[in-house]
Amino acid sequence: MSSLPKVDIDKPKFDQSTYWGRAKHFFLLTNPLNLFATSSDLERAREIVEKYRSGKSVPECKTIEDVWKAKYLYDSAFHPETGEKQVIVGRMSAQMPMNTIITAGMMTFYKSTSAVVFWQWFNQTFNAIVNYTNRSGKTPISKSQLITSYCLATSGALGTALTLNNMVKKMNPLIGRLVPFVAISAANCINLPCMRMQELRNGIVLLDEKNNEVGSSRKAAFVGISSVVISRICMAIPGMTLTPLLINHLDNIGFLKKYPYMNAPIQTVFCGLVLIFATPMGCAFFSQRAAIKVDSLETEVRDSIKKARPDLDTVWYNKGL
Repeated sequence: MSSLPKVDIDKPKFDQSTYWGRAKHFFLLTNPLNLFATSSDLERAREIVEKYRSGKSVPECKTIEDVWKAKYLYDSAFHPETGEKQVIVGRMSAQMPMNTIITAGMMTFYKSTSAVVFWQWFNQTFNAIVNYTNRSGKTPISKSQLITSYCLATSGALGTALTLNNMVKKMNPLIGRLVPFVAISAANCINLPCMRMQELRNGIVLLDEKNNEVGSSRKAAFVGISSVVISRICMAIPGMTLTPLLINHLDNIGFLKKYPYMNAPIQTVFCGLVLIFATPMGCAFFSQRAAIKVDSLETEVRDSIKKARPDLDTVWYNKGL
């Protein structure tokens, strides 16, 4: 341990006050190659992280970069608060491959009612797994809350997709190919607020600069959840808008009429390439540790903080992902 510098590995490796610092952090966290790590690889990473945290010798690591590599592998598979190993499809590293399959499926079979129902159901089932896997240890998601949000989001996505599909039947095919994006956006606006209803009702924990709890705020919860909704929608924009434009162009020049079997493979590969970048860059739009001015909080929360900490003008909270 003496040969390794002492750094706080519980904070991100890169500067989170800048967009590119956050993007670099999420590129490592969402790296789909982490899914290929074996159980022994993950256990080794966990041991390295625990040893380094406790100040013990870490002979497995020759440089601090080796420690960071183990830390990001650990973060990609273990819950940050409970330390439990996460189900593989619920991990952040599974976002790119899973969303590639879902996005390609939605846009390849957007004309079929049964396919629309299947892919919207599949997407909301995946979202429910992700939300449950990454649930907060301090604000756990109850089974009734999970089921309610799942049903509402699935109904909202299906209702939006089927209604719009019926409305755009006689319009330009490009418009029809954009319907899945609108449906996913609508589902995100329903799913996330339902999942985090406890925070909207009771408030999200507020911290000072040293991570000491100073109160809780419903307004901060609303701002944080809204920013996550925006991030999720922004993640979907590149793949679900550029792909229809590409396919529409290939359709217009006759390529897909000549090679119809290339439709699904082209959409899948293109979506995958886009999502490799869109996923971490979408996550990076807003800082994970978000700041809010004390003066902008609810009256009772603001007065309570000013009474206890008159010197404190800014507080922080974890907005979630």
